[in-house]
Amino acid sequence: MLRNALPKIVTKVLPGPQAAQIIARRAQAVPSAIRCDYPVVIDRAEGAMVADVDGNIFVDWVGGVGVLNVGYSHPDVLAAIHAQTDRYLHAMANIITHPGYVELAEALASRAPIRGERRRAYFTNSGAEADENAVKLAKAFTGRPNIIVFSGAFHGRTLLAMAMTSKKAYARGMGPFPDGVYRADFPNLYRAPAGLEGSDAIAYYLSSLEQVFEQASLPEYVAAIVVEPVQGEGGFIPAPLEWVQAVREICDRHGILLIVDEVQSGFCRTGRLFASDYWAEAGIRPDILATAKSIAAGLPLSAIIAREEITESVPAGVIGGTFGGNAVACAAGLAVLRVMERDQLARRAIEIGAIVTARYRAWAERFDVIGDIRGLGAMIGLEFVKDRTTKEPYPELVRDLIAEAASRGLLIESAGTCGNVIRFLAPLVITDAQIAAGLDILEASLEASVPRVPQTAGSTPGAA
Repeated sequence: MLRNALPKIVTKVLPGPQAAQIIARRAQAVPSAIRCDYPVVIDRAEGAMVADVDGNIFVDWVGGVGVLNVGYSHPDVLAAIHAQTDRYLHAMANIITHPGYVELAEALASRAPIRGERRRAYFTNSGAEADENAVKLAKAFTGRPNIIVFSGAFHGRTLLAMAMTSKKAYARGMGPFPDGVYRADFPNLYRAPAGLEGSDAIAYYLSSLEQVFEQASLPEYVAAIVVEPVQGEGGFIPAPLEWVQAVREICDRHGILLIVDEVQSGFCRTGRLFASDYWAEAGIRPDILATAKSIAAGLPLSAIIAREEITESVPAGVIGGTFGGNAVACAAGLAVLRVMERDQLARRAIEIGAIVTARYRAWAERFDVIGDIRGLGAMIGLEFVKDRTTKEPYPELVRDLIAEAASRGLLIESAGTCGNVIRFLAPLVITDAQIAAGLDILEASLEASVPRVPQTAGSTPGAA
């Protein structure tokens, strides 16, 4: 079966002849701004494995950028989808109630690590929509106009989400953007100012947040602070619990809501159903949770969850939409939850993370281009630098590694504001043999791309 296969390249070059033809047609039919640099045209996929139209088999560490935590074509999810499609495809929630919408809303509301005993949930189609709707809830509840986001943040490509997103290369030529979006520094401890570590570094980043109140918006006009518990596009940077606790206290002091963006970090990726479950274990809970990606194993669905007094503050007509909570997507979402809990994929994420991190640490002894290893569970970032002392980013190497790895049967992707981080987002159903095969390919790609030299500057990187 493909789900148990190992990577194998059978064509002399990539893309193979059939894939090359389809990629050439894509170049004529699809806007070039929707880039795809990978020489792969999918034919079928199972688990963590992709077979292309020429018979090449790849192990996928991208997983649709965190969409496929239960893997490609999970049989339980497919069965739920087929059962639903035999009955009906869609019932707009604003017009007709369908049971799957209600059941999934109940399931997520009961599991979300947010404040409040009585919670409600509703559905949209994408991560950007979920983030925008979370902001809508915060503004409706507080009656305030502004929000605070962070450096390195990625929240999507709609107009408000582009304003919230830090990297403006994702929004080139798209202004003017909505007003009332202000930015503080995210606590990237690897890149803290020289000499600042531990509590001193946390204090520095908290001072950046306080400066927003002085220079951009008084706190009484801030509706919400929006945080990714592990920054995705920003470079797989976990938010330190000490900093999160302080942000929660700042929110409480000023009547500001804390929104957690779990679009990429949710659904067992970090070793918990949600990364903010770690916050809850430390006594810290957000007010609103937005999530998407792996919620429905590849079908368009996202969710916004908050306590009842927040959701009920929104005027009729302000939230909702045609396709949000589609019946087939909700059926998939319910199956995903059942699979994750039955197969203990949160625990599996921790096991996977330990395997990958141990191998990364061994490489750090050999390759001094490895600057930092960090992450949470199976959401792991490997940052490359030209020099460990200066920490100058090395995006050129990452581009080479992505191409070299693909040529050998491994799909990986970059992250980070400079594109110098390799992200690990393999489906959590990946086998140990497939992990080992991918690690072997990445190691061989490193050996082919950088000189094999001893560590010369700085200490060996660790892992968060």
